[in-house]
Order: sequence, then structure tokens, then C-alpha cells
Amino acid sequence: MPSTRPAERAAPAREEPAPLHSGVHAELSRRFITGQVTPGSSLSTRGLAEEMGVSQTPVREALSRLAAEGAVQIRSKRKIIVPTMTPERFRELLRCRELLEPEAAMRALPYIDAARLRRLKRVDDSIGSAIANGDLQGYMQGNFDFHFLIYDALPRGILNRLIEILWLQFGPYMRVVYGRVGTANLVDQHEVAINAIGAGDADALGRAILADIRDGMDLIGKSALCMLA
Repeated sequence: MPSTRPAERAAPAREEPAPLHSGVHAELSRRFITGQVTPGSSLSTRGLAEEMGVSQTPVREALSRLAAEGAVQIRSKRKIIVPTMTPERFRELLRCRELLEPEAAMRALPYIDAARLRRLKRVDDSIGSAIANGDLQGYMQGNFDFHFLIYDALPRGILNRLIEILWLQFGPYMRVVYGRVGTANLVDQHEVAINAIGAGDADALGRAILADIRDGMDLIGKSALCMLA
């Protein structure tokens, strides 16, 4: 005899983000990290959609994610602002980088193989070329690539995502600062980090990453804070 019990409803499948939507967010994130947007500027959903050749829906969703990540402020449907920087926010973001990034590098070290180490050396060479040529965007992209080649050796997790959010908030402002003070005098701690990786020395790698963050901030710190005052 057929069962009279109502059929059990299957749990709805979890929806993964569409590749298009993820791609739009990734592209906008790259623009923030490499400083292709400036603090205090306004963004247009329609303008970005036309520029990227997509509908406004994935752009709107990407901007909502960026707002949750602190990279933009959505004040209305037509008013989306890239936040300005303040001395307090600058110091807080810097302190978070100091706390999180050495830890991420040290945890990633056991997962960095010879192929990844070769890629790190190539990226570091490209950074040197960008500095020599005054290629600011190339420097910022290369610097991001170098750091995240290290961090992303560890299977993707919360720590790396938090660090990326910090870079999203830093990028637009750092582009302005580097544009004013230049990159010629930046101290390259990347070679120290590469040597630490080759030696399998986690403590030395953590110190190199911390020194890299502080050296860059020390160079621009006074100019940066004067700009914020």
C-alpha cells in the first residue's frame, strides 16, 4: 500500500557565487589593492558596468561586498564613496598588518615548495624593475603578489581573508602617498624573506615580513600623517 506520508522536502542546495559575480569582485578588488581608485572618489555602478562590459547586477553585488569589507561606503543607490583616510584609521590598519601578516607567513612556510620559491624570486625581480622604472602600479601589484604568494601557500582561510581586507582599505591611500614620496628609497626586505624561506626559518621569515611592513611605513609615515592632518 502506498505511503500516505508527505514526501520529505530536500534541503535546498547551497548556491555558489556565479563566476561572473566573483570575477567582477576580483577585478574591483585588484583596482583597490593597486591604488587605481583614489580616496574620496565616487564610484558609479552604471559606469563600472559599462566599463567592464557587464550588467549592473554583478557590479552592485561586488560593491556591496566591498562595503562590507570597508573598502567603500554606500550612502545611496547613486552615491558610493571610497573612504578617506584618518591618522587613527591609518595607525589601526598598520597595527593589524603588523599582527596578522608575520603570523600568516610563519604558518605558510611549511607549504612553500621550490616552485613557489622560484616564483617569489621572479616577482621580487619584477618589483626591482618597477622601482627602477618609476612604475608605481607595477610596484604595488608586485608587492601584493609577493606577500600573497607567501600567505596563500597555506590553504585559504580566515587569516588570509582578513589580511586581504586590510590591503583593500590601504591600497587607494598608499597609491596617493607613493605618488608623492616616490618608491626609490623603499627598503627591500623581500630578499631577507626569500633567504629565510630557503633556510626554513619561520622566525626569520616573520621578522622579515614585519620589517618589510615597518620599513615602508617608516619611510612614508611622516609624509602620510602630514597629508592626513
